[in-house]
Amino acid sequence: MKPEVEIEYCPGCRWLLRASWTAQELLTTFEAELGGVSLRPSATGGRFTVRADEVVLWDRATEGRFPEMKELKQLLRDQIAPERDLGHSDRKEESLDG
Repeated sequence: MKPEVEIEYCPGCRWLLRASWTAQELLTTFEAELGGVSLRPSATGGRFTVRADEVVLWDRATEGRFPEMKELKQLLRDQIAPERDLGHSDRKEESLDG
């Protein structure tokens, strides 16, 4: 059975659009590996949590910020398909001095 991703978001903060965009990005990248992505409005204010099969990949309250899509894709890849190459999303940031 393919893993399922759940994105729990705060509807009071109007984060449905962010959650939807995140779901779209994850489904586009992991189309063959995922069984689905669900969006769940949270009863807790300020919540933005991404889970893969109940494992928390990102929690805005813990991290103090939203994830960059690149890092979220890397976290999901590490959880569901560690052998998978993410192409340009796996490249390290080049330093400015050389």
